[in-house]
Order: sequence, then structure tokens, then C-alpha cells
Amino acid sequence: MNQNSQSTNFSGLGIAPAFLETLARLNYKNPTPIQQQAIPVAIQGKDVVGIAQTGTGKTLAFGIPMIQRLQQIKERGLVVLPTRELAIQVDEVLRRIGGSLGLRTAVLIGGTPIGPQIRALARNPHIIIATPGRLNDHLNQKTARLDKTRIVVLDEADRMLDMGFAPQIQKIFQVLPRDRQTMLFSATMPSEIMKLATAYMKLPIRIEVAVSGTTVERVTQEIFIISKDAKIRLVEKLLRQYLGTTLIFTRTKHGAKRLARAIRDLGHTATEIHSNRSLNQRRDALAGFKSGRYRVLIATDIASRGLDVTGIELVINFDLPTNAEDYVHRIGRTARAGAGGHAISLVAPDQRRELRDIERLVRKQLPISQLPELPPARAPKFPPINHYRSSRPNRPPRRHPRTSKDLLRNKFSSRNLNRGPGWFNRGTVN
Repeated sequence: MNQNSQSTNFSGLGIAPAFLETLARLNYKNPTPIQQQAIPVAIQGKDVVGIAQTGTGKTLAFGIPMIQRLQQIKERGLVVLPTRELAIQVDEVLRRIGGSLGLRTAVLIGGTPIGPQIRALARNPHIIIATPGRLNDHLNQKTARLDKTRIVVLDEADRMLDMGFAPQIQKIFQVLPRDRQTMLFSATMPSEIMKLATAYMKLPIRIEVAVSGTTVERVTQEIFIISKDAKIRLVEKLLRQYLGTTLIFTRTKHGAKRLARAIRDLGHTATEIHSNRSLNQRRDALAGFKSGRYRVLIATDIASRGLDVTGIELVINFDLPTNAEDYVHRIGRTARAGAGGHAISLVAPDQRRELRDIERLVRKQLPISQLPELPPARAPKFPPINHYRSSRPNRPPRRHPRTSKDLLRNKFSSRNLNRGPGWFNRGTVN
């Protein structure tokens, strides 16, 4: 729907005056298309399936109606989402718009002590924001109850299914009241999500402000076909060409760690975020990236959703994502809040099929650029370690492994023969 045909501010969407004052104070001026269409429907208490491009304000689209309705029905809300970072971000947004109304929240995520979460639940929060695994932990320990939950939001539902959370989501819905409002929001909506909606929602209203798989309009996209061993050299060239903040995605956490080290060796400030990092390390990485302490952030798909950082000039797919849908989320980290951005993907020659899958999803042929002249290959900063060399330089290397001749000589030496029968079988060979 054309945004110009709708109201140019938040008035006329059914939002209470107190909320309108809060939005004005926080400098929220014009609603996005998903907010324009979802807020009036959700305020009426109807089930909603919302599909919108990443970075278009889905949190406000469900957050405003949820908080306003909870003020009326005096019950509890629940937001379930796939990652810790997204949970923290959603909590910040909800507390920002609901703080003046006395909103209390509890964030239930893994990687943090469970004690403070139990204390937050004991304060009777209005909204619980949780990842599926940690929420089920609390349900199993009976430290959380959902019997008074009347509004439920599944944010980035397709990602939760990709991460294998379907059984845990099913357990959550088994303990939720049948009389509730349920909302699903995502940038993509595969058939599995519609099956989920059919099972747990009542005649949901589908709101689709962009065709599933549509990429952000202001993101320009570029492809380089390049061998794996030359990718680092191309990244070095790109970091010289693009001087702004850069987000680089790798497929594995070990690849992210190696790439972060290599980029730091090139003289750039860089940090990494992946599942091997603690929550505090991940928070520090995001905060440093937002503040400019780090120019480059290397991440796995843990950051393809829920990373709301404005001003990212360049997104580089060092590795193509495992799922084509994640490509949309990755490149959506740039061009936030109406700004422009650029996305570059490094594709190995044997990944043409994965590239075609992405092109089918985004419904366009992505331009393939000619490789520029690459910097010369750099020698390793540290020489390879010889693990068989003695730590004492003046000591001759030990004969290793022992030969059968050595073992027999030791077995029948006069010293060992005096030990008595059975010593050899006991594994006491010298």
C-alpha cells in the first residue's frame, strides 16, 4: 500500500493520547507502512500475520498495540524471538515507549544467570521477552507462568523455525490460554510459518507491505566471483575503497574469529560476534560498533536479525548464507531508517547454484562485477609452530615414536626383569 495514501503521522491509528505524546517526545514522526497497517488492526485485538522488509519498524508495529491493550485488559504479554540480541533490543524499545506508563518487563535469555530473571518474574512484569529455550527452562522449573498471558508475539518466526525451535514453540503454546491475541512478524513468510499460523491463530489478518523476499529498495547489490583463498585480499581492497562502518558476515563462528584477526592485522579496528562469545562480549561488540570504537564487525547470522545500527555503509557477505532467506536479512542491516547502503557478496566459483537460489528469492538478477586488482598476498604474521620441537633449544629432539625394538630392549633389560612377572602387561614400559 502506498504510504502517501495513509496518514503522515501516528494520529488516526487508534493510538491513545498518552502514547501519541510519548511518540512525539521520542521524535517518532511518521509511521512506516507496516506500522500504519498493523497498529489499527492489532489495537482491535485481532490476530495479525505481518510481513515487512527488515528495518521497517516491526517492533513498534506490535509494541504500541500490545502496551495499550495491556493497560486496558490488565493482563500479561509475551514476545518470543530467536536471539539474545534481538530480545535485548526489543526490550529497550518497549521500555522506551512504555516507561512513562510504568511498564515492567522481564527478559529471559540464555547466557545469563537465571537468578536475576527469577527475581524479575517475581515483580509481576507486564511483558515477558524471551528466547524459546530459556522460556522453557523457566516453565520446567515453574519459575514462570503463562496462564494470564493474553497477547503473544512471535517475532522473526521463520528464523526460529530455521534454528530448530519448532518443538519448543509448540510446548510454549500448549501452556498458553486459548483465549488470546497472537501476532506473527517477519521479513519472510515461508509455508511453514503459515502452517504455524493456522495451528495457533484465529482467522489472522495478513498484512504484507512487501512481497516475501523483497530487499530494501535503497540497498545496491553487487557480486564478485572469487576463489576462497583470495577473499581476504578482496576484503582488504574493499576496506580501502569504502571508508565507513562495515558489517561482514561469515558462515561459521570459527571463520568469524579468523577473519576478525586478519582484519585487525590489516590495521583496522574490528570485533566479532558469534555464539562462542559471552553475552557481555557480544554486548561490548555491539556497543563498540555503534559508538565507532570498532569500524568493522564480523558476525555470523546471529546478527542478521535484531541488529539495529544506523549508518552502516557496507555489508559484505564473506560467505553466502546457508539459507537464501538470510540474504535478505543480512543486507537489510544497511540502508536503515530510509538511508542508502551497499551490499557485496563474495561467491566462490562452485556456488553458482546458491546464487541462483538468492536471485529467485529476491526476484532479480544480481550484477556480477569484474574483480579489481587485488593487493599482494601477505605473509603470515607469525611463523608456523613446530609442535615436535623441544621447548629447550639446546636439547636434542626426542626419538618419537618408539619402535618395537626399543620396547623389547626395555622389556628384557636386567632392571625390568627384577620387577617380577606381569609388569609388562601392567603398562609400565619405560
